[in-house]
Amino acid sequence: MLHAISVPNTCIPYPRSRCFSQRNRGSTRLCVRASLPDNNDRFKVEYTPWLIVGLGNPGNKYHGTRHNVGFEMIDQISQVEGIALNTIQSKALIGLGAIGEVPILLAKPQAYMNFCGESVGPLAAYYQVPLRHILLIYDEMSLPNGVLRLQPKGGHGHHNGVKSVMGHLDGCREFPRLCIGIGNPPGSMDMKAYLLQKFSSVERNQINAALEQGVEAVRTIVLNGFSHKITRFNLGQKYKYHKV
Repeated sequence: MLHAISVPNTCIPYPRSRCFSQRNRGSTRLCVRASLPDNNDRFKVEYTPWLIVGLGNPGNKYHGTRHNVGFEMIDQISQVEGIALNTIQSKALIGLGAIGEVPILLAKPQAYMNFCGESVGPLAAYYQVPLRHILLIYDEMSLPNGVLRLQPKGGHGHHNGVKSVMGHLDGCREFPRLCIGIGNPPGSMDMKAYLLQKFSSVERNQINAALEQGVEAVRTIVLNGFSHKITRFNLGQKYKYHKV
């Protein structure tokens, strides 16, 4: 059952990125927090929340298509971490939970791909999530099918969904992203038709494997940030289909 969010009028402030302008800050009513008391209960460790957003198009018509792998990754994280996606806020289907002690907000924008920033910008402002903790997950044609790549920042790469998100973050590009390779259209196939096409059985197996690997990558980023493990992850992904 879906329900609209209703929250108390409380807030715990977090540091904000200078890249957000005042118009995006608004009146924040709630911040997600997880606390870990020490053995003597003298102090608590507070964690800055993560906003993890998968890009895609809503509706059964687009389910399982190449352009919707971002949605699939969110569903996979939701299942593995036991976080129910059961709330509508800022034109997005969201779920609140945690990875370890770190609070996370999963989101699937329900506006179409070209307007997904209308969800990301307001959610980031509402929950006071800094840019460095907004993880965007989306399809990437420049990567072979099923190959993943984690980046701490980047441009939009002519991806309309990423363009929309950047537009609603004041043009900022300093947020991490997890790209899921879907390959290029064969021959002279129309790009739009290719993006809205479903995977072949071989491609689907590669995507399913990538989704499992992606959950572990997301856990690593949330718990440890962009450490040397991410460099090794990207290198392993780059050559995982290369025969030695």
